[in-house]
Amino acid sequence: MTDIQASTLTLNGVEYVRKDSIQAHSAPIGNLRIIVADRGWVFVGKCVTNADGSVTITDAKNIRKWGTSKGLGELVDGPLSGTVADPYGTVRCTPIVEIRVTRGW
Repeated sequence: MTDIQASTLTLNGVEYVRKDSIQAHSAPIGNLRIIVADRGWVFVGKCVTNADGSVTITDAKNIRKWGTSKGLGELVDGPLSGTVADPYGTVRCTPIVEIRVTRGW
């Protein structure tokens, strides 16, 4: 039997890459993050990344109204006057987008 060591696979015109061939991001994102989750849910809080790729968010707030004119990036320094965030306790979800928050939440 031959051992095949492929780093990519093309299936139906789509190229897939081996997960273990991708370098992890070297700069830590930090534990205070805005998380965009499935179905439009947006949370902010203290995050721990789990082994399965999900994130546990403590002291989580659901950002119900962004109050921004240029997107979520405007919230990295804290909420704006038009931002509405509701307390949610602890949440575990799989992030679609993670944004580092510098302060203010």
